[in-house]
Amino acid sequence: MPTLIYSHDACLNHRPGDGHPESPSRLVAVLKALRTPDFAEAEWREAPLGTSEQVLRVHTADYVELVQSLSPSHGLQLLDGGDTVMSPGTLEAVMRGVGAACAAVDAVMAGEAHNAFVATRPCGHHAEADRAMGFCVFNQAAIAALHARAVHGIQRVAVVDFDVHHGNGTQNSFYRDPDLFYGSCHQSNFYPGTGARHETGIANNIVNVPLPRQCGSAVFRQRFSAELLPALRNFGAGLIIISAGFDAHELDPLGGLDFTDDDYRWVTAELLAIARETALSRVVSVLEGGYSLDALATATAVHVKTLMAA
Repeated sequence: MPTLIYSHDACLNHRPGDGHPESPSRLVAVLKALRTPDFAEAEWREAPLGTSEQVLRVHTADYVELVQSLSPSHGLQLLDGGDTVMSPGTLEAVMRGVGAACAAVDAVMAGEAHNAFVATRPCGHHAEADRAMGFCVFNQAAIAALHARAVHGIQRVAVVDFDVHHGNGTQNSFYRDPDLFYGSCHQSNFYPGTGARHETGIANNIVNVPLPRQCGSAVFRQRFSAELLPALRNFGAGLIIISAGFDAHELDPLGGLDFTDDDYRWVTAELLAIARETALSRVVSVLEGGYSLDALATATAVHVKTLMAA
């Protein structure tokens, strides 16, 4: 079965302003990297619009109404202290991201593919139930997890996050639900300041692996193998969702963990191996951060190529 890739041109129309790291060029770089002969066997699908019902599984009605009311017809609108910005195209972009993540879950659960990659923007894992944060408006990965439960009856769902920043929004959405697992490796003492080892959830369903700056491949792989992978395997998720951020790459201007392209191949393969054991190989990967265009292109390509080899 082919790997599915979901995207939509509307995701290029989220334009948070000149000099903002979360620029349309990020997605342009990803799509250029994936539209090559190496990915000819992947199946491309247009991201549908998400629904309010899907968003409300994670976000409060008041917050959703606020985002809708603030969507500008021209110019820019701040949603937080300055990081998260709406332009006239933002609302459709984020709803395409939600729709893509949920459609990917639907397709994987229907057996149309073992796995899928959601190539949309902006990213989502910082978005809390009631507020925007860190470039993120709605939390696509968390929404996809709760969609899998509500629509497909998958009781135990895991999100694994290897973005350089901790996904505080996903963690907080899962913290008090023992049937939702969130595992994150991320740079410590770094934005957003969450993700300490002692943050373990209501039933040890949260596993945080904070990594020191410039830890490099060896420390990352050792800690991920020793701390996160066994917990994920023991959790026994029926679906694994990946928050695939590539800003821990050695070329990234915002991160500092010094990962390589091969680290993303390795971590993807490790997660796929556990998915084969517990989840009938079902994996949905959602693009998060990554701010070096070169690194984002090459690391995403390695990640999706590894998905295709599953």
